[in-house]
Amino acid sequence: MTPNSLASQLAWAVPYLTADTPGIGGTIRVEIDDFIVDEVPAYEPCGEGEHTYFGIEKRGVNTMDVANEIARALSLRSRDVSFAGLKDARAVARQTFCVHNVPQDTIEALELTQARVLWVSRHRNKLRIGHLRGNRFTIRIRDTAPDAMANAGVVLPTLARRGVPNAYGPQRFGNRGDNHIVGYHLLRHDYNALREIGVRRPRGRMANFYVSALQSALFNQVVAARITAGTLDTVITGDVAKKEDTGGIFTIENADVEAPRADTWGISPTGPIYGYKMMQAQADAGEIEARILAEAGIAPDDFRAVKAKGLRRPMRYNPESLTWELKDDNCLVVSFFAPKGSFATMLLRELMKVPGIR
Repeated sequence: MTPNSLASQLAWAVPYLTADTPGIGGTIRVEIDDFIVDEVPAYEPCGEGEHTYFGIEKRGVNTMDVANEIARALSLRSRDVSFAGLKDARAVARQTFCVHNVPQDTIEALELTQARVLWVSRHRNKLRIGHLRGNRFTIRIRDTAPDAMANAGVVLPTLARRGVPNAYGPQRFGNRGDNHIVGYHLLRHDYNALREIGVRRPRGRMANFYVSALQSALFNQVVAARITAGTLDTVITGDVAKKEDTGGIFTIENADVEAPRADTWGISPTGPIYGYKMMQAQADAGEIEARILAEAGIAPDDFRAVKAKGLRRPMRYNPESLTWELKDDNCLVVSFFAPKGSFATMLLRELMKVPGIR
């Protein structure tokens, strides 16, 4: 398979859910304050314990750089500074960090180059990756089209009702857009193909990263198929559905019976992050997922060698507390909550309909 045909076969772009309504155009991230992210924790620190939790507001810098600066200032190893999730660098982001048994006044006295301490508390357990509910975004879109408010008034209520496609955005696939292609060659142990595209054989975490990009591209193809079929916001026979309140998953045996629960955000269909131990969809949903994997020339057991077990991921997310307001200078400010692991840019993509949103 040639590089071009492989890229076509593994295309990761998804169609618009709101294709019938024009976008508002515009530009994001003109200034740092145009993109604000507030982490929503899974729990609040209880005020006692051996772990020191502290809130940080960072501006124009990524989470890892802030963590490394904190570690240097406290004479700790970088891995001794933990956080719940990575946040955008080109943004104002407020998130929680954690260190072990450091006095609160020492944290309060920290002087950081592009960040500041907002609060300090104590807790009994260490803060780890994934210990968050999600993030609340407040985003200013500048230079919007004259009919921005009218079109936003169609697109955004549609997304609130049907859900935002929970696909992976372009940042997942790298500046060249081919991280998943590297992952494909790794999965097939085709190191000559890697050399042909100018990539040295990655190992360890980087190899896992590229395989994850391949899984993301395949997931996006399932999302694309469901958007095209008009079934992203409902369930079909054989779907593995997720309960929105508890996170539990189960197989849909009767779609007609369960569809009303999807309409009211009680449940949502999940798609495959393919792996050798993933819970597989059945019947109609299973046929879609099996076809996409087969067309890529991959079998579930191929992921065993790279220890990719696989999992289920919701195919849509609920943009809770969604609001929007048009400012006097042709700027639309949109605010919403997105659950962890979801991309705010997928909502912006539907709203703006301009290429290259990151």
